[in-house]
Amino acid sequence: MMTEPITLRIEADAARVFKSASQAERQKVEALVSILLQEYANTRSSSLKRVMDEIGEKAQQRGLTPEILESILEGD
Repeated sequence: MMTEPITLRIEADAARVFKSASQAERQKVEALVSILLQEYANTRSSSLKRVMDEIGEKAQQRGLTPEILESILEGD
């Protein structure tokens, strides 16, 4: 796994705890933050996909077929 350093602004007490933790404990915290950010990214993209799917379903319910959409996009 490739990693990259980032800077986060956190409360002073949390920073002190992190700085005083062992290297192993800091690595665990870094892994947790990485997982949290990945989950956030996945949730955001899945939310966008869900919205796009809902828009597509509503368009089909209103009679917009893939063929009609293609014709509109082609400018026919």
